[in-house]
Amino acid sequence: MPPTMPAPTPAPAPLGPDSRLLFLTRVARMFAYGFISVVLVLYLVGLGFGEGRIGLLLTLTLAGDALVSLGITLHADRLGRKRMLLAGAILMVVAGVPFALSGNFLVLVLAATVGVISPSGNEVGPFLALEQAALAQVLPGDRRTAVFAWYNMAGSFATAFGALAGGWVAQALQASGVAPVASYRVLVYAYAAMGLVLAALFARVSAAIEAPPATVTGRWGLHASRGVVLRLSALFSLDAFAGGFVIQSIMAYWLHLRFGVAPGTLGSIFFAANLLAGLSSLYAVRLAGRIGLIRTMVFTHIPSNVLLILVPLMPSLPLAVGVLLLRFSISQMDVPTRQAYTMHVVAPDERSAAAGITGIARTTGAAVSPMLAGPLLAVPALIGVPFFLAGGLKILYDLLLYRSFQASDLGAAGAGEKLEHR
Repeated sequence: MPPTMPAPTPAPAPLGPDSRLLFLTRVARMFAYGFISVVLVLYLVGLGFGEGRIGLLLTLTLAGDALVSLGITLHADRLGRKRMLLAGAILMVVAGVPFALSGNFLVLVLAATVGVISPSGNEVGPFLALEQAALAQVLPGDRRTAVFAWYNMAGSFATAFGALAGGWVAQALQASGVAPVASYRVLVYAYAAMGLVLAALFARVSAAIEAPPATVTGRWGLHASRGVVLRLSALFSLDAFAGGFVIQSIMAYWLHLRFGVAPGTLGSIFFAANLLAGLSSLYAVRLAGRIGLIRTMVFTHIPSNVLLILVPLMPSLPLAVGVLLLRFSISQMDVPTRQAYTMHVVAPDERSAAAGITGIARTTGAAVSPMLAGPLLAVPALIGVPFFLAGGLKILYDLLLYRSFQASDLGAAGAGEKLEHR
C-alpha cells in the first residue's frame, strides 16, 4: 500500500432505521455469497462436470442474474423498491433449492438462469442497485460517499466471514466422514435458507426508501442522464468482463489446482482477502476528498491490476497468496467512489434505473468470461492466462475511464452538496 495513504474515514453519524436494515440485508446476503463462492466450483466438479461445462454454467448463471436485474431494476421506481427487493430474495431460494436437490446439468442451468446465485462472492441480482438507490433516497448528498464506503466494507467483511465459514464447515464435515459433495450440498441448502432470511428483513423496510414521483418518463427509466449512464455502463462492462476471468470461485479452484489447497485453507485465504478489500473501501473516502472520485478509482485500480497479473507468476503458495492479499488491500477503493459518482450525476427518480443499468452492464460483462476461463483452467500450461487477461483488460478500462471522465471529476467532500439539487 502506498506510504502516503490517508487515514481511514471516521464512522458516519448514526443511520436511520431503513439504512440500518439495508446494511443488515447487505451483510446477510454477502455472507451467503461468500460461503457459496468458495465451494461452488468444487461442488460442480464433485457432481462430475468438466471445466468447460462449469465455465458455461457460471456464464449462464451471471447472464441470468443480469436478465433478472434488468427486469426488476428498470421498473422498481414505478412498482416499488421494497416489492422488488422481496422478489430478489425469493429468487435466491429459487436458485439454491434446485442446486442442492439435483445433479442434472439442464436443471442447474434453468435454476441458475431464473434464480439468483453468486459464483463470484460479489453482488449479483437486483439487490445492490436497489439498495444504493434506497440509501441515496434517505441520506443527504454530502454523506453518500462515506456511507457507501462503510456499506461496502460491511459487505466485504461479511463475504470474508462467509468464505471462512464455508471453507471450514465443508472441511469439518469431510473430516467427520461426510462425502465431499454432501458437505458442499449443506452449504447450498444454507444459501437457499438465507434467501428466506432476506425476505423477512426486506419486509420490515419502510416506504421512505421509495422513489419520488417521476416528473419525466424516459426510456429505461432515464431522461437527462441517459448519455452519461450509458457511457459509464460500457466502461463498467469492460471492467467486469475482465474480472469475470478471476471471480472468487475460479480463483479458489485455481489455488486448488496449482497448489492443492484444501477447502478450509481456501476459506481462510478469502477471509483475509475480503477483510483487506473491505478496509480498502474506507481509505477511498479521504483519498477521493483530496484528488477526486475518478482519480481515486483509476490511481488505485491500476496498481491492484498489476498485482493481479503477478499472482500466477509466483512460484510458491505463500508468495502467490501474499501478492493476492496485497492486491485485495487496494482493490476495492474504486467501488464506493464509483457508486457515489453514479448516484451524484443522476436525478433522484433515475437512481434505481441508473444503478440497475450500470450493475447489469457489469453482470453482463462478467457473464461471458467464465465460459472462456473454464477451458483455460483445463490446460496446465494455460491456467495462469485468466489472470493475465483480467489484469490487462482492467488496466485498459482504467485508462479509458480516466480519459473519458477526468475532466468532470468530483471531490468526495463537495460532490453531494454540489449535485443535491438534481
